[in-house]
Amino acid sequence: MTLPSVQPGIMNISPYIGGETEITGIDRIIKLSSNESALGPSLQAIDAYNNLAHELHRYPDGNCTKLRKAIATTFCLDAERIICGSGSDEIISLLCQAYAGPGDEVLHTEYGFLMYPISARACGATPVSAIETSLTANVDNLLAAVTDRTRILFIANPNNPTGTYIPASELQRLRDRLREDILMVIDAAYAEYVSREDYTAGAAMVEVSDNVIMTRTFSKIFGLGGMRLGWAYMPPEVVEVIHRVRSPFNVGAAAQAAGTGAVLDQTFTGKVRQHNEKWLRWTREQLIKFGLSVPDSVGNFLLVSFEKSPGRDAKAADFFLKSEAIIVRRMDSYGLPECLRITIGTEEEMHTVVACLARFLERHA
Repeated sequence: MTLPSVQPGIMNISPYIGGETEITGIDRIIKLSSNESALGPSLQAIDAYNNLAHELHRYPDGNCTKLRKAIATTFCLDAERIICGSGSDEIISLLCQAYAGPGDEVLHTEYGFLMYPISARACGATPVSAIETSLTANVDNLLAAVTDRTRILFIANPNNPTGTYIPASELQRLRDRLREDILMVIDAAYAEYVSREDYTAGAAMVEVSDNVIMTRTFSKIFGLGGMRLGWAYMPPEVVEVIHRVRSPFNVGAAAQAAGTGAVLDQTFTGKVRQHNEKWLRWTREQLIKFGLSVPDSVGNFLLVSFEKSPGRDAKAADFFLKSEAIIVRRMDSYGLPECLRITIGTEEEMHTVVACLARFLERHA
């Protein structure tokens, strides 16, 4: 029997596997595996979502008009340059679909978001990774990896899973030395958590460039991971292209309503940011005291490196945490098998995970 043929490159994709959500036999868990907001969504977002219950039979606004205006108001942007999607994942995929194909290359950093190579391969393009320096994007290495076939460059800033970032000056240097015919996509999913003075999410670069795009998400600080909602800021010419390839109703009405409520509630967003800054710093300090290697992170998570010796490695630590009803994220799929990524949760959750890791290390001293 002859089966339908699959497009070249599809079977080379390693399917994306998200953070685990349950432990067999345990009902109440501490889930720190998906970089979700520690405080959940704002009440404004919840109310907006609930108020839509009696309108579920209506098609959503295909242009996300109210949501785009709310985003533009909050971040002082041009609403006409904003595209919304079913998570920033969809926008990443649409960009690859529209601008890359067989024979083309899509460039990203060594430990960048897994959706970059997945989306590249899905459209027949070849993903290329540039080596990082100390778990941080290296602009010179990215530029050295550019070839005549490069069509898109993705840079997550801050990066997931490392939590590191490059300053505005380096991001600008990358843009200045990149060919004009290459799309430079700045994935700023964790931008709202960053308070460093030398950081930029990239919006200003978009407004003065024809080939720079900034993507953002509602899944992190806004606490709407279950809604699947993201957005991007683009040059007008790219907006026109993406409108031609996206689905006509790619963002549901409930997601639009919740997103509008969330992005306008900046008081709650500030509360989430302050919580994260406090417990990110505290947790890192405690883990370093245990002798663990933990890079400085500006996101809502920490990348924790363990010894490679049996019984004290990341696999053993993950097994121990699961026995204590705590789920974190193994990093094998990112090429970091010696690491675990731990999301910053509530105060109680962070005290619990630190105490459990202390017991783990004491037992295997």
